[in-house]
Amino acid sequence: MVSSITATHPQNPPALPAFAAFSGVLACAGLPIYIHAPKFFVDTYGVSLTALGTVLLGLRLIDLVQDPLFGWLSERTRSHRATMVAGAVAVMAASMIALFAVTPPIAPLWWFALALTGLFSAFSFLTISFYAQGVVAASTSPGGHLQLAAWRETGALIGVCLAAIAPAVLLFVTDKPFALFAYSFAALCAVAWIVMRVQWTGGGVQSESGLGPVLKDPLARKLLLIALLNATPVAVTSTLFLFFVESRLGAPGWEGQFLLLFFVCAALTAPLLGTAAQRFGARPSLLMGMALSILAFGFAATLGTGDLLAFGIICALSGAALGADMTLLPAIFSRRLAVIAPSAGSAFGLWSFVSKFTLAFAAGLLLPTLERSGFVAGADNDAQALWVLTLLYAVIPCFLKLLALGLLWATPVLED
Repeated sequence: MVSSITATHPQNPPALPAFAAFSGVLACAGLPIYIHAPKFFVDTYGVSLTALGTVLLGLRLIDLVQDPLFGWLSERTRSHRATMVAGAVAVMAASMIALFAVTPPIAPLWWFALALTGLFSAFSFLTISFYAQGVVAASTSPGGHLQLAAWRETGALIGVCLAAIAPAVLLFVTDKPFALFAYSFAALCAVAWIVMRVQWTGGGVQSESGLGPVLKDPLARKLLLIALLNATPVAVTSTLFLFFVESRLGAPGWEGQFLLLFFVCAALTAPLLGTAAQRFGARPSLLMGMALSILAFGFAATLGTGDLLAFGIICALSGAALGADMTLLPAIFSRRLAVIAPSAGSAFGLWSFVSKFTLAFAAGLLLPTLERSGFVAGADNDAQALWVLTLLYAVIPCFLKLLALGLLWATPVLED
C-alpha cells in the first residue's frame, strides 16, 4: 500500500561538490579493491587464485540477502541517516586497514574473507543510502538527475583514478605502499564525512516499502538486467587487468600508467556526457558510449607482447566509454525510481547487489578458469595459457556488452 505521508525535502539545492567528494571516497572501496586485493594476496601471502575467486563469489552470495536488507534498513532509519552513515564509514575505513595494513593474525585466506566482509558490507550500506539520498537531492537540483549524476559519477571516477594508481605511486614513498594507501583512505573517509554531513536528510515521499515497486515495474526490471549485462564486462577486465598487462603485454610496471589513462579519460568525459545527455537524451548518449566500448576494446584480442601504444589507445577510448556507463545508466535508473519508489532504499539495495555481483562473479569464475589453463601470475606462461587470458579479458566482455546494447536499444526510456 502506498502511503501519502510526505517527509521534509531539503530546502536548498544540494551541495554538488559534497556529493562528488563522498562519491570519490566511496569509489575507492569498490572497483579498485577487485583490481588490487587478489594480486596483493597472491604476491604477499601466496594465496591461490582459485581460493580467492571462491571467497569473492561466496561473499556475493551473502549480498544476495544482505543488500536488500540494507536497503530496507536505509529506508527505516532515514531520520537517523547521518548517524548510520557515520558508523558505516568507520567500519569501511577500519576494514580497509585490516585488509592491506595488518599482517593476518589467522590464515591469510580467512583474514581476506573477514576484512572484505566488513569492507563490502559497509560499502553496500553507504552506496544504497548515498544513491537513495541522491534521488531526494535531485528534486531540488536545477539540473535534476542528470546534473547530480554528472557530479556524483565524475567524483567517483576521480576516486577510482586515485585508488587505482595509488599503490604504484606510493611505492616511491614507502616499501609498504598498500599499508599507506589504507591509512590514507581512512583519512579521506573522515574528510568526506565532514563535507557531506549536512546533506544527509530524511526527505522524500514515503512510498511502498520493500522491493515491490521495482520488481513490479517492467522498465525497472529491464534496467536492472541492462545494468547486470553492462557492468559484467568492466568486472571481467578489472579482475584480469593486472595479469593481462604483466603477462600478455609483457609490461610489468606499466599497470599504474594504463590504469591512470583509463580512468582519467573516463573522468574527463563524464561531464561532457552529462551535457550531451541533456541535449540529445540519456539513452542515445549511453548507446553511443556502449558502441564505442565494443569498437575500442575488441582490438585488445589482437594484442601481444610489446603492443603498449595500441593498448594505451584502447585504454583511452574504453575509458571514455566507461564514463557513459557510470554516469548515464544510474541517472536513468534514478529517474525511474523517482516515479515508482521515491524512498529508493530497497531499490538501490538491488542496484548495489547487481553492481557488486558482477565483480565477484567475474573473480569467482574467471580466476579459477585462468588457473586451470596453467596460467601462473608472474611466470613465463605458454601460448595456451596466454590465449585463455586473452579470451577471458577481451573477447567475452565484448560479447556481453553487445547483449547489453541490444537490450537497451529495445527498451524505450522516457527522457526529461
